[in-house]
Amino acid sequence: MKIIKVLLADDHQIVRQGLRILLEAEGDIQILCEAENGRHAVVLAREHQPDVILMDIAMPQLNGLEAARQILSANQESRIIILSAHDDDAYLENAIALGVAGFLIKQTSANILTKAIRDIAQGKTLFSPAFSKRLAQYEKVIGMDALQKRANAKLTSRETEVLQLIAEGMANKQTADELKISIKTVEKHRQALMDKLNIHDTAGLTRHAIASGVIESSARTMFA
Repeated sequence: MKIIKVLLADDHQIVRQGLRILLEAEGDIQILCEAENGRHAVVLAREHQPDVILMDIAMPQLNGLEAARQILSANQESRIIILSAHDDDAYLENAIALGVAGFLIKQTSANILTKAIRDIAQGKTLFSPAFSKRLAQYEKVIGMDALQKRANAKLTSRETEVLQLIAEGMANKQTADELKISIKTVEKHRQALMDKLNIHDTAGLTRHAIASGVIESSARTMFA
């Protein structure tokens, strides 16, 4: 029996512990490593090359969708399942556009989750049944290829990182320290964001981050 090695990324320790117990009880699934935020997930994915990455969306410092983008940019063969409490169209559309292998909501049953992990480890894709109708609509109206090409077309990966940290309430110096870049570079990214998005204040950037799914509406208060 081939063991499927999984990277588990979720900012809630109790969720990670519960998923570890649930999945490892199957016998053929092993939690190889755990990440508490998206930035840590990117590092672990590069270091350990897991068979499947189980990724939450709403995480501090770097959200799951941007982490997925960075992981897939480095290795297009990565098999990522988004596991989220939210089924918003914006999240689903962004996830499809990135090219993730699956998207499940956290209300999903254990049987569906374990089946998804096994199927996706074998190269298949799997999305929550609730998404089936919407996926068909996307494919008919937009076209899946076109949808994938327009993923985060306006913002670079670094700009998205800066946007999330700004929206979480970090000052320029804190953002510079977190990303290990200069304050001047942060200021350039902030200005680029405002120019691209035609937004001229931090409050506007925060509203955009919430509307586009970069952070949850509660995150601004949580991380401030």
